[in-house]
Amino acid sequence: MSIRGKVFVITGGSSGLGKAMAVEMVNRGANVVINGRREQELAEAAKEIDPTGKQVRFVAGNVADPKTAQRLIDESLAHFGRVDTLVNNAGIFMSKPFTEYSEEDFATYLSTNVVGFFHVTQRAVAEMLKQGTGHIVTITTSLVDQPSASVPSVLASLTKGGLKSATKSLAIEYASRGIRVNAVSPGVIKTPMHPVESHEALAKLHPMGRMGESHEIVEAVLYLDSANFVTGETLYVDGGQNAGH
Repeated sequence: MSIRGKVFVITGGSSGLGKAMAVEMVNRGANVVINGRREQELAEAAKEIDPTGKQVRFVAGNVADPKTAQRLIDESLAHFGRVDTLVNNAGIFMSKPFTEYSEEDFATYLSTNVVGFFHVTQRAVAEMLKQGTGHIVTITTSLVDQPSASVPSVLASLTKGGLKSATKSLAIEYASRGIRVNAVSPGVIKTPMHPVESHEALAKLHPMGRMGESHEIVEAVLYLDSANFVTGETLYVDGGQNAGH
């Protein structure tokens, strides 16, 4: 199914997976609005995604701030007239033993992974209800379903696990009103957050023996966006992690 002319709002869009999504969507003729905290980095990413500036807009700031979340949706409406798909991609990950997490770590996890999701999703759903159609995709992690003793990550499970449950809840709440809600659960993906020297060790975390590539997550998001009879689903793109070890 073509996405030409559709409007995607992507959080965490200045680098990594979010930027890869925006690039592919623009290449396929869609319009995108990206968000990130650092304005200069975000502006540079937008220029790289679409040098003409016709298909991409950006809104800098933390979506945990309701004003930023509102500006993000308003920008999409002002320049493209609608919000077809929201991709909740912004998130953080810190692997630490449980007793070593600080109160600051906890607050940061909640702010980035949960509060931001709440504010921007609530505003996107309000617009989608007016349109009578829309799609929300949230990026989670396979560690929610298959914890690993070698990667202690209880705060990821606490926050991203909540988003997985929220995906099903929202899907059922709005199934009869034209809005679909799904999630993509990646394994460890090759992005700038993982230095090259760590790749060999990270590859071993996957039964398939390799890390994932950004385009494989992008393809999963695009599949869900085209799958009109799919809602409440979590699609695992994790080299077999969710199946076991």
